[in-house]
Amino acid sequence: MESIPPKPAPKPAQKARTMNAFTTTVGVAILLATLFTAWTPNSLFASSLQKQLNLMLTPQVEANTFIATPQPQLRIGIVAGHNGNDSGAVCTDDNGEVTLTEASVNLKIANLVRGNLISRGYQVDLLNEFDTRLNGYRAVALVSIHNDSCEYINDEATGFKVASSMETRDVNRAQRLTACLVDRYEKATDMTFHEGSITADMREYHAFSEIDPNTITAIIETGFMYLDRDLLTNQTERVANGVTQGILCFMNNENVEPTPAPTLAP
Repeated sequence: MESIPPKPAPKPAQKARTMNAFTTTVGVAILLATLFTAWTPNSLFASSLQKQLNLMLTPQVEANTFIATPQPQLRIGIVAGHNGNDSGAVCTDDNGEVTLTEASVNLKIANLVRGNLISRGYQVDLLNEFDTRLNGYRAVALVSIHNDSCEYINDEATGFKVASSMETRDVNRAQRLTACLVDRYEKATDMTFHEGSITADMREYHAFSEIDPNTITAIIETGFMYLDRDLLTNQTERVANGVTQGILCFMNNENVEPTPAPTLAP
């Protein structure tokens, strides 16, 4: 029988290629095994093998690294009553010269309230009395700032008033904004809530029907410009702080102490 000659030994270059191919195959197999082992149906990043591969090949943030996510700013509207339209109530001296206007007092308070809220991270719009932006205005809350007459009526013509909108789709939240303003403003200023003289003009304030019905709103008259003039003009920061705290009470869903029921004389 004719003998079969032995096969020639592989050349060194062939050995290297074979070894490289084997190493590559083993490496791919290990990678695939790792991927299939790590994959679970409940993983948010495992919808496909490609996603897992991309995840593994993307540099990851260290576990102890905190990434701050910007929080959206909440919008609040502040109306400076009569501003941009008329003077509102006026105070005059003995010669009939105007010494103070409601519009100027309202604007000063409104600017201070706006600054207070901005410093706490809110986005605040300062609006005029008949601002075109009020049409369909959308915000978490809108408060219109006004003041009462500068004429002497009697010694009871002092204190503040607050009324809410019944046009809103959420009457409970509107009443809560009112309660917060009453509670916090009274505490900040030591003024009396003059509930008995709230007028129809306050309850039917024009902006209530102009803004988006989802915006919770209220109107506050921070004082009477005759008997409360010193507080309104010389302690304006105190007045603005009371309004600010009332708005923050609503925004932060803070507790409001119930108003004690009057005790009836026997």
